[in-house]
Amino acid sequence: MKTLITFFIAITCAMYVSAQDVLPKMQMETLEGETISLEDISKDDQLVIVSLWATWCVPCKNELDAISEVYQDWVDETHVKLYAVSVDDARTVKRVKPLVSGKDWDYEILLDTNSELKRQLNAPTIPLTLLVKNNKILFRHSGYTPGSEDELYEKILEFSN
Repeated sequence: MKTLITFFIAITCAMYVSAQDVLPKMQMETLEGETISLEDISKDDQLVIVSLWATWCVPCKNELDAISEVYQDWVDETHVKLYAVSVDDARTVKRVKPLVSGKDWDYEILLDTNSELKRQLNAPTIPLTLLVKNNKILFRHSGYTPGSEDELYEKILEFSN
């Protein structure tokens, strides 16, 4: 009986872990009010960065600022594309557009005002940065410290081949 229980726990854990290895299938809204399918952003071998952030999250903004400084070089070299997904709720989402305009970030901004993507990715904290190809999550990093963008770039190079 103990072996059977252990087996079921192992199977449940394996299913839970594998469910987090793919980008969830869901619709997201852009800053312009258009709807895009999340599963369409990384198809056809397109390598994408998905960064969950919020206007009130200082480490999130620091990470996106640091990436912004080198982003065009990354795009030129690897064709990677970054989607910055704001998890600002209904109260703070109105701050997203002015902040992005002031930052001059060259990213596609998506809105997750109900934190549905954050929940489905089982992300307790932000920033959360994912590297995705063909909807498969290849790399996952939570939090930000200066220099984390260098680690992300190394992973981009690793998976862009």
